[in-house]
Amino acid sequence: MTSLFREVLEQTLTHALIYLETLSQKPVGATTTLAELRQRLSKRLPDAGMQAAQVIDELVADVAGGILGSAGGRFFGWVIGGSLPAALAADWLTATWDQNAARYSGGPAAAVIEEVCGAWLKELLGLPQGASFALVSGSQMAHVTCLAAARHALLARRGWDAERDGLAAAPPIRVLTSRERHGSIERAVRLLGLGTRSLLEFPVDEGGCLRPSTLSQALKEQPDAPTIVVLQAGDLNIGAYDPFAELILLAHHYNAWVHVDGAFGLLVQASPSYRHLLQGVEQADSWAMDGHKWLNVPYDCGYAFVAHPEAHRHSMSHQASYLVHAEDARDPSDWNPEWSRRGRGVATYAALRQLGRDGIADLIERCCRHAQTLVMQIGRLPGAEVVWVPQVNQGLVRFLDRRSGATQAHHDKRTDAVIAQIRESGEAFFSGTTWREQRCMRVSVCNWQTNEQDVARAIAAVERILKQE
Repeated sequence: MTSLFREVLEQTLTHALIYLETLSQKPVGATTTLAELRQRLSKRLPDAGMQAAQVIDELVADVAGGILGSAGGRFFGWVIGGSLPAALAADWLTATWDQNAARYSGGPAAAVIEEVCGAWLKELLGLPQGASFALVSGSQMAHVTCLAAARHALLARRGWDAERDGLAAAPPIRVLTSRERHGSIERAVRLLGLGTRSLLEFPVDEGGCLRPSTLSQALKEQPDAPTIVVLQAGDLNIGAYDPFAELILLAHHYNAWVHVDGAFGLLVQASPSYRHLLQGVEQADSWAMDGHKWLNVPYDCGYAFVAHPEAHRHSMSHQASYLVHAEDARDPSDWNPEWSRRGRGVATYAALRQLGRDGIADLIERCCRHAQTLVMQIGRLPGAEVVWVPQVNQGLVRFLDRRSGATQAHHDKRTDAVIAQIRESGEAFFSGTTWREQRCMRVSVCNWQTNEQDVARAIAAVERILKQE
């Protein structure tokens, strides 16, 4: 049987190494069009099969120019990390071993690895060691998992079993959050049947944070209503952190459940230089984080943590006669929405071991330093302007239309045009956003490979484009 795999896997290894080892020499953005990709890939489904090695060779050729260089150090768009060598290799082994990691009986080693990852992550993030956890596909499903536990707990206090009786006649739950919340929160309340009308958004202060006075007023308006408060640990535009100690104490006074969106920002707990931003966060009821962002684990990987294991398990678990349950083992499916699932913990386990505590702290601090350099040096260029100086790894700049009488609309158009030109140059990849009613270029640094040379190349590319004006 080995010979059936050897040729194609060796060929795949060659393709993978060529890609990874030439990332710094290639354009970061896509260089082919949608039409070209469709033309190449939309082949007639064959009647007869093909050799596996030929399938892979043709696949690599057909996607050429359509793969973003997000695995490399010059990708600063959105909040996307790369893959650490140990994490990538572990992910390959995960696919090779092909375990159904839903239960210990279907993947004993995968289940134990996941158990260890949960303990390590709670320790690293300073979360309660008694908290339950789930490894899911990303923060989207981490929010769903955590808010499902919240829904169960809040309604159970009022004598309602949401899992048994549904929500049609249940006491309505409201979700209080800031206007800077991520769109995945809205999708979570939709998926959980709470509805977007349950989502009440409030303004933030100049630092992008929810004010205690604002939350207090909202809680007082319906003091007895079942309530979830969603707080932010690093928002996607400026990396803002809500004042957790004050807000959580206030929310708990009204028996609200506090959920923290820490998709990337929760990881700064590992850094002595930045963990002050999370003061009091451990007092929350649930937390969500991605692995495929700052921890640099391959897609798709996220983590949900819940301070109330009983509510968590009751909202997720299911038993059936055909399933094998070991009393002394942890079954991952008791804690997450998926049954058929890969061994998601293997890559996380490898990443944590490769980096260690010191390596994670260094990764965070390097990314923050590079973000600061990018924002400040681009912002000093003629025709550019700093909009937000990073406090962590997220910052904003914009580009000005320097013609006399230029309006905000002109500056917005100029900003989008420059972002597009940077991408077309192939030297770096940035994304745009609308923040406080103006278009900006987001600077997001998450990749373990980003170095001073990558930063210098990106700044030089922007400078050349601005000089062409």
